[in-house]
Amino acid sequence: MPGSRTGRPPVQRAARRPTGVRAPRENPALGLVTRLRRAWDRPLTAYYLILGGSALITVLGLVMVYSASQITALQMSLPGSYFFRKQLLAAVIGAVLLLVASRMPVRLHRALAYPILAGAVALMALVQVPGIGVAVNGNQNWIALGGSFQIQPSEFGKLALVLWGADLLARKQDKRLLTQWKHMLVPLVPAAFMLLGLIMLGGDMGTAIIVTAILFGLLWLAGAPTRLFVGVLSVAALLGALLIRTSPNRMARLACLGATEPQSGPVDCWQAVHGIYALASGGIFGSGLGASVEKWGQLPEAHTDFIFAVTGEELGLAGTLSVLALFAALGYAGIRVAGRTEDPFVRYAAGGVTTWITAQAVINIGAVLGLLPIAGVPLPLFSYGGSALLPTMFAIGLLIAFARDEPAARAALAMRQPRFGKKRNGGSQRPRRWNTMRRRATVARTSGER
Repeated sequence: MPGSRTGRPPVQRAARRPTGVRAPRENPALGLVTRLRRAWDRPLTAYYLILGGSALITVLGLVMVYSASQITALQMSLPGSYFFRKQLLAAVIGAVLLLVASRMPVRLHRALAYPILAGAVALMALVQVPGIGVAVNGNQNWIALGGSFQIQPSEFGKLALVLWGADLLARKQDKRLLTQWKHMLVPLVPAAFMLLGLIMLGGDMGTAIIVTAILFGLLWLAGAPTRLFVGVLSVAALLGALLIRTSPNRMARLACLGATEPQSGPVDCWQAVHGIYALASGGIFGSGLGASVEKWGQLPEAHTDFIFAVTGEELGLAGTLSVLALFAALGYAGIRVAGRTEDPFVRYAAGGVTTWITAQAVINIGAVLGLLPIAGVPLPLFSYGGSALLPTMFAIGLLIAFARDEPAARAALAMRQPRFGKKRNGGSQRPRRWNTMRRRATVARTSGER
């Protein structure tokens, strides 16, 4: 070719910029926003948010359970790591459940909906049998398994309602029956009321609120008309007000909203006020891990319902905002999975799980902040309690499975290059050879080369 002695095409040189003319500078803030938006829109973003966010919440929860429960364990003449070891065992079992749920196909999740619902209802009925059910803090909603191990069946009722309700609504949507209000409500609402009745027999108002939130979430995703949604909400609010009015304990909790003194008139607001004290004394970065003062007998349930207060005291505003950010990321990822799928069951199940975890986190944190009445519900994945941790981690496994099952996510996972010379289909291939200067120098030259 002309202009090239080696036969190669000539190299196109970039035109020189005139002297004195500077290249336009890219706005750093705009470039950062663009890169973040591209990363946010990637197919596996929801998958990584769910997996990473839930793992960080669980690990941080284990650390705070160990810190917040030591004094309580010592006061009960138990080893300081007693509650931590039980929570760690539950976390290990929950991790196995999460892995199993994340690898199960959708059709198997749907097949398990009815057995899980039947098992949850049977266990919740056994709670009311004398000699089997155990009362804790005035609520009889536990079953003793022997020794120090107990199980709360109502926690598994949440998972049962999500799976069964999602399967029911998906089958009715396939038959185009959700346009009729009778098919939208029956049998979903009666089954949810049955669970609520079994829960309220034990006096657990907090869990009943979470189950109600799941029911409303499913109805909202099913496209319930506004008048129907408002009607069901009005009936639930009326029943809730009646239950609160007829219980002095619940009325006392409602009277502690905004209290600043432990004894606010005739009402004892000790727990609510000392939760505020713990948060207020933490400052920006906290007093240090393990240095909480309120957990030394001043704050009841420091390692369960009010573990967020201990987190604020020891890790400060930075720690509490980090926990809130993790829950916000988890909630966003669940909404994203529910919004991008074409499978009705996946949409309802993902929306139900997201409603469950988000509503429970809001109720727990709102009670600690003094914005909501104390409902006695744990912070998901964070507070002490194996009965709450196991079904929640299984539900997180559901979200992971749904996030992996998105068409774009499946394509992104399939395009990943295997490492260490192994193929995904079980075969083998030659190890990757990195093109380095040293390797090129050691390659034998053919004859005739100089």
